[in-house]
Amino acid sequence: MTTPLPPSLQEIASCVSGYDPNALPVAQAQEFIARLVPRVQAVEKLALRSALGRVLAHDITSAINVPSHDNSAMDGYALRGADLAAEAPTVLRVAGSGFAGQADIASARPGECVRIMTGAVMPAGLDTVVPQEFVKVDGDRVHIPAGVVRNGDNRRLAGEDLAVGDIALAAGRVLRPADIGMLASLGQAEVLVRRRLRVAFFSTGDELRSIGEPLDAGCVYDSNRYTLWAMLQRLGVVELIDMGVVRDDPDALRAAFASAALDADAVITSGGVSVGEADHTKAVMAELGDVLFWRIAMRPGRPMAIGRIASGGHQAVLFGLPGNPVAVMVTFYALVRDALLAMSGVNAPPMPLLRAASSEAVRKKPGRTEYQRGIVTRAAGSGEWQVRITGSQGSGILRSMSEANGLVVLHHAQGNVAAGELVDVMPFDALI
Repeated sequence: MTTPLPPSLQEIASCVSGYDPNALPVAQAQEFIARLVPRVQAVEKLALRSALGRVLAHDITSAINVPSHDNSAMDGYALRGADLAAEAPTVLRVAGSGFAGQADIASARPGECVRIMTGAVMPAGLDTVVPQEFVKVDGDRVHIPAGVVRNGDNRRLAGEDLAVGDIALAAGRVLRPADIGMLASLGQAEVLVRRRLRVAFFSTGDELRSIGEPLDAGCVYDSNRYTLWAMLQRLGVVELIDMGVVRDDPDALRAAFASAALDADAVITSGGVSVGEADHTKAVMAELGDVLFWRIAMRPGRPMAIGRIASGGHQAVLFGLPGNPVAVMVTFYALVRDALLAMSGVNAPPMPLLRAASSEAVRKKPGRTEYQRGIVTRAAGSGEWQVRITGSQGSGILRSMSEANGLVVLHHAQGNVAAGELVDVMPFDALI
């Protein structure tokens, strides 16, 4: 049985309504990318303590009941709910005791109770636990005030957490600390996870210098590679290949792209995708694969390259981002982040947006999506969320991005925003 070929970029474009590479709305760009990116299929088995932050490859079905028996949720006295008097104190005789992990639990007849500890198996026929702080003990008698406990209180039922056959964790989940604990509660020492997505990234441009190199006239330090590294690290599900700065030379670019396509599942570049006589990046991208060059209706971050490049029989998805520092971050958050998670096998909802009142009027023309850097705070008194813009919004002003704690998302059809009007904010702390 042969594996079907993936659709060409033109075939994908034909499925996107109103596709126009010269004025592409963000939503259409997102739809196109979602159709383009493949999923990692390779699976590996890891010890439980090595699986934190990895993507679960298959559903985990519970083979046991958790808890395995009805048990006490409190330290106190186990009894029959039917023995409780409706409006008067109840007096019961203590017939024995039960502790967590104890197999031989004392039994009790009607009118009797059992001293019990949290987690201990409920004795046969007993269905209620009264906490020890609510009772008065007089020798082998326990006095229970009226109304402090009801039939069935403080009893954990067998299978209450998970029953045999329940899906404990679904495939595509990024395993968190609580998930590791749940797997341990099922007795799983190992777990199947997706192979980490391999992502290669580099910056292009003769004007760029790496940290530690002398800064010649007309040159700047390469910040994009470091912000990309940090954003990719924060995803937590990728393996990174940092390829440094590649000069604007066809041979150097060709070698970099070929190496990246051979070793990685996805390749991310910054710079070289806008119109410019000295940029050879676009020509080399097109030479090595099936690549489209977009002008996206967004600000910042209008130019972008998207497609596939190949080397040595291996194919990688290409994301060619703009060169301005803020544009790199915005296009990554808006268009690349969710795609990489999907490629990793993560079953995740879209990035969450927070509704906040704009503290000032904001000018905005319909017809493009704008991402403005903002600072979100709680309003004094009301406690409602509010957001203010962090000054100049130039795509090269990285300081304003550093000062912000979120991006104000002004949508494609949205116009001017009045002071006090609610806007959507993409909080940075929500980005995994």
